[in-house]
Amino acid sequence: MQRPAWLPDPFILTLVALIVLASFWPVRGAAAQGAALLTNAAIALLFFLHGAKLSLAAVLQGMAQWRLQGFVLAVGFVAFPLLGWAAQPLLVPLLGADLARGVLYLCVLPSTVQSAIALTSMARGNVSAAVCAAAVSSLVGVFATPALVLLLMGSAVQGLDFGQALARVALQLLLPFVLGQWARRWLGRWVQEHRALLRHVDQSSIYLVIYTAFSKAVVDGLWHQLPAQRLALLLLCCLALLALVLWGCHLATLRLGFAPAERITALFAASQKSLATGVPIAQVLFAGGTMGALLLPLMVYHQVQLMACAALARRFQARPMAATEPGGTP
Repeated sequence: MQRPAWLPDPFILTLVALIVLASFWPVRGAAAQGAALLTNAAIALLFFLHGAKLSLAAVLQGMAQWRLQGFVLAVGFVAFPLLGWAAQPLLVPLLGADLARGVLYLCVLPSTVQSAIALTSMARGNVSAAVCAAAVSSLVGVFATPALVLLLMGSAVQGLDFGQALARVALQLLLPFVLGQWARRWLGRWVQEHRALLRHVDQSSIYLVIYTAFSKAVVDGLWHQLPAQRLALLLLCCLALLALVLWGCHLATLRLGFAPAERITALFAASQKSLATGVPIAQVLFAGGTMGALLLPLMVYHQVQLMACAALARRFQARPMAATEPGGTP
């Protein structure tokens, strides 16, 4: 029996289950310290494997389409953060300070890899350009996201020290990534042949962070401070944010004269935000703080973008082939 299209995927359902588990049985004390050490080790392994997987030569080759790649980077690391920052005076009274910062945090994250490529392929966009755009965004995000967090959120997040944050990023993210790049000559083919392993490490690290983060948030009284009305408003804000970015990308790519296949690529690569990258970076940057409310907007946006963009990709897919070829209008 085929799973209904409206039903969230098992990954999202597992995240929801972990939040419920943390709400009733949060990890505490020495167990929480052990879980934090295990989580940091999983994140280091994750970035090491990503370093071993990513081919810089392929990224540099794909950068030949500089207008498209530049557009995706500009939306992801300039327009998105400015939009989230400008919306803070509206979001803080609407959602509360913690959820509003969470919206700003998701705005500074890089694009997804798997879903952006899959959606572009489904919609008959430029898949090779989508691969490059996602890879470049992920690579730039390792450097740009912590810098944007420190620039836009540093003074507002309790316990976030500039020097300590940079040291944690260098030690827990950049160093494993660089070591993975160095080891690529020996491990690159093996990692490509065992992509399922990387996916499992991705998901396991996210599971660990979500459970430990929400455990701490629950112990600190998250659900007493977060009424259901705010969760509903958060969903509406994420829908509005995605709709605004998709609409802006549509108009901008038309004005810039992108080919239809490139417009589809830009639409999906620029509007997506990576849960797989955002959760580990949050674990590094906000270590010692309460991340439950900070990560909720990212989790909601992640599900919203998957469902909305999948429906949009199916609409593109259903159109005549000429509509997505050069000279057509997607």
